[in-house]
Amino acid sequence: MFPFEFHLEGTPVSLQGRGSSKERWKGEVAAAAATRRDEVVEWAYLEPEPLALTIYYFPIAPMGGDVDNIIKPILDALIGIIYLDDKSIERVCVQKFEPAGGWQFLDPSEQLTAALDIVTASEVPTPVVYVHVTNDLSWRSIQ
Repeated sequence: MFPFEFHLEGTPVSLQGRGSSKERWKGEVAAAAATRRDEVVEWAYLEPEPLALTIYYFPIAPMGGDVDNIIKPILDALIGIIYLDDKSIERVCVQKFEPAGGWQFLDPSEQLTAALDIVTASEVPTPVVYVHVTNDLSWRSIQ
């Protein structure tokens, strides 16, 4: 099942967000992840294994809040869909790519390319969140 990646349109809700908006956002993340899982995985058995997660956020304007506050609602939304418990997440990398940043990706995956297409090619700007989950723990080997 890994690596697993998906993207969705929308503005992430902060950990400090209101209850209803946070629950709605978690539902949107869960639905996008489940849809993508069903597209690419014929059968999956969730095991308690160590995982690493990457989140890229592409806002349409400079981000008002702190990027670290978007992590927990996304982690919680993936419980039971991608992993049994978010305790299995050993590493989280989160980054925002604001419009004026001048960033580029050298070898984007299919899902990241689709997310970038929404960000760069749409007539009406739409914020996008890209999520990548992997069981590749090669980062544990620090030189």
